[in-house]
Amino acid sequence: MELCVKHINKSFGEKQVLKDISFQVTSGQALGLLGRNGAGKTTTLRILTDIFRADSGEILLDGAVIRYDNVKMGYLPEERGLYPKVSVGEQMVYIGQLKGLTAKASKKNAMDLLEELEATDYWQKKLETLSKGNQQKIQLAIAVLHDPDIIILDEPFSGLDPVNAKILKDLITKQVHKNKVVMFSSHQMPYVEEFCQHICILNHGTIVLDGRIKDIKKSYLRSRIAIIPEDTPNNFLKEIQKNNTWQDIINETVMADETITVTLKNPDDKQVLFNLLSVSGLKIDSFGVVEPTLEEIFVEKVGA
Repeated sequence: MELCVKHINKSFGEKQVLKDISFQVTSGQALGLLGRNGAGKTTTLRILTDIFRADSGEILLDGAVIRYDNVKMGYLPEERGLYPKVSVGEQMVYIGQLKGLTAKASKKNAMDLLEELEATDYWQKKLETLSKGNQQKIQLAIAVLHDPDIIILDEPFSGLDPVNAKILKDLITKQVHKNKVVMFSSHQMPYVEEFCQHICILNHGTIVLDGRIKDIKKSYLRSRIAIIPEDTPNNFLKEIQKNNTWQDIINETVMADETITVTLKNPDDKQVLFNLLSVSGLKIDSFGVVEPTLEEIFVEKVGA
């Protein structure tokens, strides 16, 4: 299944929020929609879920204009919207029925999800009595309660402690492995790197980067090499600096903790460096290219 956004434009009054944006999401591969506050992420997600209508452009599903009455969609909004004074179980069963499930199927799915989220004790509890993190778990469970084909999550990890974040990560990963179309926005880059094969970065309503994370990282110069020596890093560093052969290919050497980062004058000299290490007698624990982090890429594209 492929969800395709084509040439979407959206304005509120005189302010144009989205400017001719296009991207696609393929089932089984989560896409991370990134951008600073106000970049247009939430507007994009609301157009995808048919909450807002675009001024122009179209949303396609498998090559045809999407028909929302024929597709099951799960949505976790950034602004949470459940009933605080209603028990968790009651509102999960109710919302499941609104999404087309029978009362019996809705209750079964709800109980199964709560068990998966380690939250079965909350069935009889009013939502307002739960912590923010546990409310978040209930929100996500409701988003996938009806086994949707398309899952859209707006800041799903906001405000979660590490334990609850891990539980939610496992649930989202399961949905990806079930070949769902999964898309989420987040400011938390480690989660995006962990889940997403593909990213799309918005800046002032325009897409400034779109592609596979792996390919994007490989497009950067691969001239920084991280070396962790078995010997004391200081001794290792001295050996490198006193040898002219090393200096012919090395532009800069920096030591931080136990790691020595070498910047090559020519990124193609990685093998030369490795060969020099091999014949030098210096013992190393690891040797590898230092790729830019997703956070570094993000800051480069949209500013600090």
